[in-house]
Amino acid sequence: MTEAIAFDTHRFVKRLTDSGFTEKQAETLAEEHVALLNGNLATKADIEAVRGDVAKVEAALKADIAKVEAGLKADIAKVEAGLKADIAKVEGGLKADIAAVKADLLKWMFGAMIAQGGLIVALVKLL
Repeated sequence: MTEAIAFDTHRFVKRLTDSGFTEKQAETLAEEHVALLNGNLATKADIEAVRGDVAKVEAALKADIAKVEAGLKADIAKVEAGLKADIAKVEGGLKADIAAVKADLLKWMFGAMIAQGGLIVALVKLL
């Protein structure tokens, strides 16, 4: 593994030995620091690998979203067609009801007019 960051082990060892550590202790501590840093820090290669994984997930999600969107559009079209058919049925029923009411109204109007005309004729004969 390449080093994730530059770490001056010589300076680190020198400072520790100046502070009272033995050279072996200072070198061991420096090696462990380097291993810890390199094991826990992401490198450019690590970041590129994650970016590649994110791109794959993004592409898969876009494909899934496109499938769901197509399914929803098809479902909406079915519902819309069903609603249009229901509206056409209701319109037809309303037109038939209006025609029936119109016929009844005309029948009653003509009946009332004939009765009124008969009443006027009877009153004219009486006077």
